[in-house]
Amino acid sequence: MARLVLQRALDPAWVDALFERERGAQYQRELLFSTTVELMSVVAVGLRPSLHAAAQAYPDLPVSVQALYDKVKHTEPNLVRALVTGSVERLGDVITPFLQGNAPLVPGYRTRIVDGNHLPASEKRLKPLRAFRGAAMPGQSLVVYDPDSGLVVDMEPCEDAHSQERAVMPPLLERSHPGDLWIADRNFSTRMILSEWDRRGCAFIVREHGRTPNPAPLDELTYRGRIATGAVFEQCVAIPGATGQKVASRRIELQLYKPTDDGEMILRLLTNLPKEHFSARAIARLYSKRWRIETMFQRLESVLHSEVKTLGHPRAALFAFGIAILAYNVLTVLQRAVSTAHDLVASGIELSPFYVAVEVRAHYAGMVMAVPTKAWRRYDAMCASELSKLLLQIAAYAKPKTLRKHPRGPKKTVKKGYVAGAVARRHVSTARVLKDGAVNVHL
Repeated sequence: MARLVLQRALDPAWVDALFERERGAQYQRELLFSTTVELMSVVAVGLRPSLHAAAQAYPDLPVSVQALYDKVKHTEPNLVRALVTGSVERLGDVITPFLQGNAPLVPGYRTRIVDGNHLPASEKRLKPLRAFRGAAMPGQSLVVYDPDSGLVVDMEPCEDAHSQERAVMPPLLERSHPGDLWIADRNFSTRMILSEWDRRGCAFIVREHGRTPNPAPLDELTYRGRIATGAVFEQCVAIPGATGQKVASRRIELQLYKPTDDGEMILRLLTNLPKEHFSARAIARLYSKRWRIETMFQRLESVLHSEVKTLGHPRAALFAFGIAILAYNVLTVLQRAVSTAHDLVASGIELSPFYVAVEVRAHYAGMVMAVPTKAWRRYDAMCASELSKLLLQIAAYAKPKTLRKHPRGPKKTVKKGYVAGAVARRHVSTARVLKDGAVNVHL
C-alpha cells in the first residue's frame, strides 16, 4: 500500500515536470529532481538514517555525493511548497472515498488549522557555525492542516528562523478562499490578518493577543453557559481593519477551571462566525480542536524523520521537512484505507501512526529487493478511484489490533525540587533496590 501511494504522490515524470515549472534559477542535468526527492523520502520514512547513507545505497547514482548535497541545499523554498501542495492534489481523490460518511468538523466550511513549526538546532557542519557554541536554527514553516481529511494541505517555508510567524503569513492569506474557516493561536491575532480573512470571505477563530488587534467592545460581556473546561462569556467587538474599515466580530471569553501551561486562567477568542449558527460554547469547543495540529507536529518528529540534524543549510533542512510532510500524508492515506476497510470508526479502534510506520519500515526494503521495478509500472496509469479500490482490497488483509493506538491516562505531575549536585549524580544498582524494596537514602 505504501509503495502504491508513494508511486501516486511522487511519480517521477510529474516531479520532474513540477521542477521545470517552479525551478527558478535551478537546473537539472545528470541528477534529476525526482531522484533527489526519492533519496530524501527514503530518509523521511526512516529507511536510511541520513541522506549520505541513502546515496551510498542508491544504485548507479549519476553524480557524486557532494553534488547531491549541493543540489539539495539550493532547492528553492517555493519548490518545496509546490511539491507538498501538488502531492496533496494527487492524493486528494484517492482519500476522498475513505472519508464518505464522516461528518465534517464544521459543516459548510473548509476548516484550516494554521501554526508555525521551527526546525530544531542542527549540527554545526557549516564552516561559519563551527566556532559558535550556541544553537543554529535552520528555518521554520507555517503549516496548514485539514482536520477533516487529516492531511497537511499547504505550507509556507521560511529560511530565517528568527522571522515572526505573522511576517510569513501574507502568501497564505493570498491563497485563502471564501468558505475557509481558519483556526489559529494568538501569534496570528493581528489587524492585517483578521481583516484580510474577513475581506476574502473567510471565517476565523483566533485566540486574542494581549496587545493586538485591540478590538473596541460594543456591548457588555454576557454569560453564555459552561463547557467541560470552563465558563463561557460573549460580547460584540469591532476590530480596526488594516485599511481603516472595521470588522464586526465576537469576543468569546473562556474562564478556565484549571490554568494553562503558562498559568493563564482566561482565554479570549475572536471570531466572525454568525451567532445564528454558532453559539459561544460551540466556538470555544471548536478552538480546542487546534491541538490536532500540535499532535501532527509530534508525529512528524517521533514517527518520521522530519528533523534531519545533519542538514544545517536552511534550504536543505526545509526540503527534508517538506518531504516528511509528504510522507505523513502518505501514512494518513494508509490509515484511512485500513480504517474504512475494517469499519474502525464503528468499533472505536484508533490506529497508531507509529505502528503503521513501523510496519512499513519493517517490510518495505525487503519488498523493494524482492519485487522488480517493472512489476509496478502497470499501476502508473491507474486512476484515483481504481487505486482507492485496490487499497481497500489490500487493507482488508491488515490486522488492526496490531496497529491500534494504546492511549494512557495523564501523567501525574511530581515536583522534584532542588537537590545538591552530589545527590543528583549518585547511582544505585537496580537489582539491589528491587531486592530491598527501596533506595537507601543514607548511601
